Amino acid sequence: MVDDNGLNMDFTLKKYRELLVALKGYGGIILRHDVDLKPQNSLATAKIEHELGWKAVYYFRAVPESWDENIIREIAALGHEVGYHYESLTTCNGDIDAAYRDFCENLEKLRAIVPVKSICMHGSPKSKWDSKDIWKKYDYHQLGIEFEPYFDVDFSKTFYLTDTGRRWDGYKVSVRDRIPVYQDDWVNQGLVYHSTDDIIRAIKDETLPHKIMFTTHPQRWTDSCAQWFKELLLQNVKNCVKRLIVIR
Repeated sequence: MVDDNGLNMDFTLKKYRELLVALKGYGGIILRHDVDLKPQNSLATAKIEHELGWKAVYYFRAVPESWDENIIREIAALGHEVGYHYESLTTCNGDIDAAYRDFCENLEKLRAIVPVKSICMHGSPKSKWDSKDIWKKYDYHQLGIEFEPYFDVDFSKTFYLTDTGRRWDGYKVSVRDRIPVYQDDWVNQGLVYHSTDDIIRAIKDETLPHKIMFTTHPQRWTDSCAQWFKELLLQNVKNCVKRLIVIR
């Protein structure tokens, strides 16, 4: 999308379409979406992916601002996978047993709508709890869950890109959505991209790794100028808060 001043705007649906077109046939790509807010935006990206022949996984939180049963069904009907974006250790104030019960209850509610075999932790940057710690005591595989990306992706072979912070190099301000073991290696190799256009150029130059997991937060991607600028301002404030948390 180009605004009235002729600027090439990132984090639009048009730009997301350009990224998918550039990636088509490039390599082993996992498209992951964390539906933190505005599920209608996720339906928009899901429709674009369906049109272009992509399949993705959408992780929904068990909160009103994410959990929209009609949209969950629509996204699944487009051929995409739906998973549970859990944050139970945060909502249960660090009580692992209570968090596991909460996790199981929400998982069953989601499974009453669509099949669920995949889960992914929600970062909750202001929380002191990391919900992945539930699995230090319990085993999600016993619940019929086959995939949790933070545990089941081999990041020694899979490059990770996330739009956390509304930028593709947002690992600097990310509290939990980062891969600390390999991030320094990727930086040393020059695998650092700020904008979506940076990634598209790397695809065309074939300097981008051919095995990647992309994580996007679809609430950030819109062709509405009003929503786009609102998200930009809100994210700038959030990034300042995150920097303080990371420094501490």
